[in-house]
Amino acid sequence: MRNILLASTLLVATLSPFTAAMAQQAPAPAAAPAESAILTPERVFANPSLAGPVAKGVSLSPDGELVAFLRSREDDVDVQDLWAAPTGEGEPFKLIDARALVPDAGELSEAEKARRERMRISARGVVEYSWDEQGRYILAPLEGDIFLATRADGTVRRLTETEADEIDAKVSPEGNFVSWVRDQDLVVYDLATNTETAITTDGDGLKTWATAEFIAQEELDRDTGYWWSPTERYIALQHTDESTVDIIPRLDITGGGATTVEQRYPRAGRPNAVVELYVHDRESGQRVKVDLGANADIYLARVNWSSDGSVLYVQRLSRDQKTLDLLSVDPATGASRVIVSQTSNAWVPLSHDFRALSNGNFIWSSEETGWKHLYLYNRDGRRLRAITSGQYPVKSLAGVNAETGEVFFTASMRDGRELPIEQQLFRASLRRTMTPVAVTSAGGWWGASMNRTGTAFVGTYSDLNTPSQSALYRADGTRIRWIEENRLEPGHPAYPFASRRGEVTFGTLESHGETLVWQMTTPPGFDPTKTYPVVMQVYGGPSGGGVKRGWQSSTNQLLTEAGYIVFRLDNRGEGDRSAAFKQALYLRMGQPEIEDQVLGADYLRSLPFVDDDRIAMMGWSYGGFMALMAATEPKMGLAASLAGAPPTEWGLYDTAYTERYMSTPEANEAGYAASDVIPRLPNLTGRLLLMHGMADDNVILENSTRVINALQENSQPFELMLYPGQRHGVRGNERQLQQWRTYLDFLDRTIGTRSH
Repeated sequence: MRNILLASTLLVATLSPFTAAMAQQAPAPAAAPAESAILTPERVFANPSLAGPVAKGVSLSPDGELVAFLRSREDDVDVQDLWAAPTGEGEPFKLIDARALVPDAGELSEAEKARRERMRISARGVVEYSWDEQGRYILAPLEGDIFLATRADGTVRRLTETEADEIDAKVSPEGNFVSWVRDQDLVVYDLATNTETAITTDGDGLKTWATAEFIAQEELDRDTGYWWSPTERYIALQHTDESTVDIIPRLDITGGGATTVEQRYPRAGRPNAVVELYVHDRESGQRVKVDLGANADIYLARVNWSSDGSVLYVQRLSRDQKTLDLLSVDPATGASRVIVSQTSNAWVPLSHDFRALSNGNFIWSSEETGWKHLYLYNRDGRRLRAITSGQYPVKSLAGVNAETGEVFFTASMRDGRELPIEQQLFRASLRRTMTPVAVTSAGGWWGASMNRTGTAFVGTYSDLNTPSQSALYRADGTRIRWIEENRLEPGHPAYPFASRRGEVTFGTLESHGETLVWQMTTPPGFDPTKTYPVVMQVYGGPSGGGVKRGWQSSTNQLLTEAGYIVFRLDNRGEGDRSAAFKQALYLRMGQPEIEDQVLGADYLRSLPFVDDDRIAMMGWSYGGFMALMAATEPKMGLAASLAGAPPTEWGLYDTAYTERYMSTPEANEAGYAASDVIPRLPNLTGRLLLMHGMADDNVILENSTRVINALQENSQPFELMLYPGQRHGVRGNERQLQQWRTYLDFLDRTIGTRSH
C-alpha cells in the first residue's frame, strides 16, 4: 500500500480540470449543537421526517400567482396534503387536508396499486394534482375519488364518491371539464352541468381504454393513456388489448395468506400488448383510429398536441428500439406521416423534451452527436438549427420564453464540459446556437419547473450541507420567495445529528477510455491511521447516476455511524452521460459494470485506511443484481453482499427494458447466459443476505427463489429476509426500520465489530 500523503499528492498532481472539480473535498459540515446526537434507525424511521419540510411536486399556477406543492404530515410522514402559497406576500396554506376529507382511507383497487407501483408512489393522501390551463382549478385525486379545489374562493368540491377508483384524473385545458378513467373506460365530467359522459363503454377484461399499459408505465416513463387537445375539441386516447401477453402465475403472499395472480407480464422476447391510438371528436361524437403504420409490434412512446390543436404528434418506437419516428397526425382523419426519424445502432433514448411552439415550430432532443442536445424544427420536421451543442448532455428541457426566444434546460457541466456530480439550470436561445448561460449557482444539485411562459421557475436545490430547499425564482435566477427554505438550524429534525455527518470526498477513475466518478463518506471521528470496513453502495444499471454533490440520505449516515466507510462508484452504463458511456453495457449487462466495480474495489484496497478483507456491497433491484454478480466475481473478493429484489436471469424480466439493452434471448444467447447469476454461484465469496418482497410484480419473486434453490442444492449457506405483501420496494416506517436493523446486524456480523 502507498502512503496516504503520497497517494493524495499523486492524485492531485495528475488531475485534469474535469477531474479536479470532481475530487475536491466537501465543505465543512454546517454548525451543530455542542452535544450532537448519534443517529439511530429508530429515529430515521419515525415522524417527523429527518428531511425536514420538503415540498414535493411543486408547480406554478398558469398565471404565475400561486405555487402548489405536496407536503408530508408531521404526524404521519406517509400521508401528504396539498398546500399552496401566493407568489407575492402571504404565508403558505393548506389547500386540501387529506385526512379531513377522507378520514378512513380504504384499500386501493389492484389497478391503482399497480399504477402507483409503476409511478414509484408510496405515500397516501394527495399523491398527485393538476391545474387547468387558466389556473382556476386544482384537481386532486384522493384515495380513489376526485376533488376539485376552486382557486377563487378556496372551496373544495368532491366530484365522485364511488366504490370504483377514478384514476388518472385531469382538468381539460380550458377548465370546462374533468376527466378520469373508471373501470377501464374514459369518463368526462361537465363542470357547468355536473353531468358525466362515458367516452368509451366497452373497456372490460383484457381490453382497456385511456390507460398506459404496464410496459409504458414501468419502462417508457409514460403514465397516462389519454391527451386533451388545447381547444378541448379532441381527446386522443389509447386502446390496449392484453390478450396477446403471456400469463405469468404469481403468488401474492401476505401475512394473512396467499393469492394466485394471473399476471399478464411481457417477458423479453415474448409478445407485448397490442396498443392502438384513437382520436375522439367531442363535437361530432365520432372516433377515428390513428394510423400508426402496418407493423403493430411497436411502442406508443409519446403523444403531444400542437399549440392550436390542429396536429397530433406521436412518437413511435420500434420494437428493437433502434428507430424512433415522429408522426404528424391529422386528428380529423387519423392519417399520419413520418416527419422526423432518429436511429441508433444500440437504442434511441426517450425523453420528455418535445415542445410545440405557438408559431408551428417545435423543439426536440437527439443524441445523434453522441451527446443529447436540443434542436429546433419547423412544422414539417425540417431541422432549422441546433439550440445546444458541446461535450455534455442536456438533462431535460425546462421551459421556453417565446417572446424573448430563451430556452431553459438542466445540465451537468461547467465551462462547457461535463461535470456529472452537479446540476444547474441554463439558458440558451431559439434564434442562434450560443454558449449556455448558467441561471442557477454551481456547487450543488438543482431541479427546475418553469411556468408556461418561461418567465419564472420553481427551483429545488441541495448540496452536501443543505437539505432540499425550494423557492420561486424569476427567469434570471433572482429569488422571489421561499416555498420551503428548510434551513439546517435549531428546530430542524436533522440538526441534532448534523455534526456527525461523515465527510464526503469525490474523485474519478479511468476505465476503457471513460471517466468514472465516485464519492466516499467517512465515519465521524475518522482517523486515517486506522483501518475501516467499507460498504460499497451500488445501483449500476441504466439510471440517473447516484454520485451527486447533494444532501446525503439519513440511511447513509446510519452506515457511517456504525463505523463504515461508504463508497459509491457510477460505473459505465449508469448516469445521464454520453451515448458511448451508456451504451458500453449494450448486449453485455453485468459485464462492464462489474469490471468497473472491481476497479473501484482495487482502488479502495490501495488506501491505507481501508481493511482489505472487510469490504461489502449492497444494492436493490438492478443494484441487487450487481451485488450478486459482484459476490460471485473472485476479483471483487467481497466479505459480504446484500442483494435486494434482484433480477437474476434477464429472460425473466420485461420486454422494453431488457430488449433495449440486451436484444432478445434468441438474438443474444451469449449475453443472456453471461448475465445469469445461477452458474456463477459456486464462486460466491463471503456471506450473502438475500431480500425480496413476496408480492413483487416487477422483479417477480421467481428471480430470488431460483437462487435460493440453487444455493440449497449447492449446500451453500446464506441468509434470507422475505417481505409479505410488499412489492418491489419495502414501504412504511415499521418495515423499513426492520429492514435496516437487519442490514446493520448482518453487516456487524460479517465486516463490523462482531466479525473479528
